[in-house]
Amino acid sequence: MSRTILVTGGATGIGLAVARHFAAQGDAVTVTGRRPAPLEKAAEETGARAVVCDHTDPAALDRLLAELPASINVLVNNAGGNTDLDDAPGDDLASYARAFRANLDANLLTAALTTKAVEARLAPGGAVVHIGSIAADRGAGSLGAYGAAKAGLTTWNLDLANTLGPRGITANVVSPGYIEDTEFFRDHLADERRTQLIAQTATGRAGRPEDIAATVAFLASEGARHITGQVIGVNGGAYMSR
Repeated sequence: MSRTILVTGGATGIGLAVARHFAAQGDAVTVTGRRPAPLEKAAEETGARAVVCDHTDPAALDRLLAELPASINVLVNNAGGNTDLDDAPGDDLASYARAFRANLDANLLTAALTTKAVEARLAPGGAVVHIGSIAADRGAGSLGAYGAAKAGLTTWNLDLANTLGPRGITANVVSPGYIEDTEFFRDHLADERRTQLIAQTATGRAGRPEDIAATVAFLASEGARHITGQVIGVNGGAYMSR
């Protein structure tokens, strides 16, 4: 049976891989993002519906609701990224505050606002999956706000899982390690650093967007209906837990 899927930040990288996976199963997929051109390209490739939306903006989310189906089976909160790579903070306190808030807005507020906006439309037995980061456990260096935002996302999800659970809706976080073929690092990842990131894994390779998409798809499947409030690491063993 076809399901309705909403993937935020679905034009490139992990979001695109997620959209591609669900669309290939025959699901009706909507992808969102801030840039029209990549969204249009993603829609052409996958057959998904593309809608421009800034998920930090409540007014934009109100407008998005008019473009979404009345019932949503799966919400994938993928929008975000380390905003320090776009606009590094200066040395003054005001700049530090702006940079810190930018990461919180991009990686925590987007998920919270989007989930709140579509909460009434989430279908019983559905799933909410957030894309977190290994940085929530290991830190992200520099300002540290990106890791803090992703850590906040995992904690906020605990309350969300309790809120949605009575409706049979699960809420989980997929926490990637280093994933190649994405725009995350822009052009700032040196070859030496890439080698270091791969060397930290037990599997000896970089992650791929398809690795994350497959995990998201499992958490949205019938086989995962009793898994909620969890963080699933997909990092090749770069960060292990018990």
